[in-house]
Amino acid sequence: MCPPVSHHRPTRGASRRPFRFLIVEDEKRLAVSLAKGLTAEGYAVDVVHDGIDGLHRASEGSYDLVILDIMLPGMNGYRVCAALRAAGHDVPILMLTAKDGEYDEAEGLDTGADDYLTKPFSYVVLVARVKALLRRRGPVGDASSVHVVGELKLDTAARRVFLAEDEVALTTKEFSVLEQLVVRAGEVVSKADILEHVWDFAYDGDPNIVEVYISTLRRKLGSALIKTVRGAGYRLEVRP
Repeated sequence: MCPPVSHHRPTRGASRRPFRFLIVEDEKRLAVSLAKGLTAEGYAVDVVHDGIDGLHRASEGSYDLVILDIMLPGMNGYRVCAALRAAGHDVPILMLTAKDGEYDEAEGLDTGADDYLTKPFSYVVLVARVKALLRRRGPVGDASSVHVVGELKLDTAARRVFLAEDEVALTTKEFSVLEQLVVRAGEVVSKADILEHVWDFAYDGDPNIVEVYISTLRRKLGSALIKTVRGAGYRLEVRP
C-alpha cells in the first residue's frame, strides 16, 4: 500500500521542535511511503525494519510517537510494545497489522499499545489517529527541547547552540546534522541515518555531503567533539 502524500502541516507553535516519530515496519516500501508522507506533514521521522532495532531505537531515542508493526523479524510488535512498557517508556504507540479480528486488537492493546490500525488502511485515517494520540498526550514540555552534552547545549525549540557560555551560529542544515548526533549522544549514527533525517528520502545527491557538514561542525565546535567510527558513522563524544 502506498498512501498519498498530504500537503497539510500540523498546527504547532513556532517555538517548539517538530514531533519525532519512529516507524518500525518490515515492509520497506510501506515504511518509506509513510515516512515521506509524514515528513511532508512537518514531522521528523526515523525508520527501522525489525523488532530488535525498533526496541533499541525506541528505548534510546526521544520520540513523541512510535508506529509499530506487529509481524516483524527478530522480535514481534507485541513483545516490543510490552518491553517498552515494562521499562517505563510511556511514548504513544500505534500498532499496525495485516491481521484483523477482536482477539488481535485486544492482544495489542493489552501489551500497552495506545491504538490499533489494520492493514490496508487509509493514509488519512492514519494521520487522524496520529494527531489524536499526540493531542491525548498533551504538549511536550520545554525541558525536553534542551539537550546538554558536556559543555555543549542544543535547544531544538529555539534552534540555538551554545558551547560553554558562547552561542555558536549554525546554518539550518548544520543544526539538523548536529541534532541527530546530540539526541543520540554516545551512539554511532550512520551516514545513511543522517541523510534520511536531514535530507529526506528523496535525496539522490552525493552522500559525502554529510562529511562536509561534519567537517564544518568540527571547525565551529572543536575537532574532538565528533568522532568518526570507521565504516560505521559518527559519534558525539559524551564527557563529564
